[in-house]
Amino acid sequence: MHKGKVLVTGGAGYIGSHAVLALLDAGWQVVVIDNLVTGFAWAVDDRATLVEADIADEATVRQVMRDHDVVAIMHFAGSIIVPESVTDPLKYYRNNTAASRSLIESAVTCGVKHFIFSSTAATYGVPESVPIPETAPKAPINPYGSSKLMTEIMLRDVAAAHPINYCALRYFNVAGADPEGRSGQSTAGATHLIKVAVEAATGKRESVGVFGTDFDTPDGTGVRDYIHVSDLAAAHVAALDLLVEKPGESHTLNCGYGHGYSVLEVLDAVDRVTNRTIERRMEGRRAGDPPALVADNRAILATLPWRPRHDDLEAIINDALAWERKLAERD
Repeated sequence: MHKGKVLVTGGAGYIGSHAVLALLDAGWQVVVIDNLVTGFAWAVDDRATLVEADIADEATVRQVMRDHDVVAIMHFAGSIIVPESVTDPLKYYRNNTAASRSLIESAVTCGVKHFIFSSTAATYGVPESVPIPETAPKAPINPYGSSKLMTEIMLRDVAAAHPINYCALRYFNVAGADPEGRSGQSTAGATHLIKVAVEAATGKRESVGVFGTDFDTPDGTGVRDYIHVSDLAAAHVAALDLLVEKPGESHTLNCGYGHGYSVLEVLDAVDRVTNRTIERRMEGRRAGDPPALVADNRAILATLPWRPRHDDLEAIINDALAWERKLAERD
């Protein structure tokens, strides 16, 4: 039995391609819109339909929604590099905020009832306390976080005015790859620590930069909550099921494991998994990096029937490493 069609924006990207797999595996039909600027057509599972377009192209987006009888949207498309958002804020307000506004308007116009939004822990800025609950003050310290928070606010206001409900999922640090080797992080020049570290471990990079060694953390390096991308994708499917089941309710939920690892702890784990030593280059802090970001994940555990299945740092690294080796064979 098919449950209906879900439109996945940015479905050719890292997290989007894993959400496509999770949706298909759960019995949903999927149509992907991706402009392929950072995504890859080959990353989209053959069971899904891929439309190469920009989500700001309202005519095409609405045509796709109508042609496919789209019942829900999972919105991953956007720009995600924090330092770049500081140097090019207008790009982030265009790609993340303005394009999301256009997509939400298309959803309302076409009668799409459910919207799942890829948000971020960057909406919190520098948290007052860690772990961070969803009720913590939203005070982004970079345009990336601001651009995502604006979209959350739009969704809240639109859901109050129109028959649409939403779930905004605030990601912490996403890592790893599909354990079956069907997708992974393929972007060149990625900035995610575990991706960078496995690139170094497989000889693609000479060293790994450690940005900031003087944070107020146990070893002075930044602490982050790393969530396996397949667990994150499963959370999206669980959130969609809830939106369909309870159309009058919307939710904003943290996606994380509730505990963090420092940069040095992650690099030590990569060394253990690969049985080699990655060269570490100690550098100054980057603009917009808080000392520690760890999710208070009690709300998602209470709201969704979702439970982490890959909460193991070395397992996350193993999956990322297996994907890195597979990518090397593609090149």
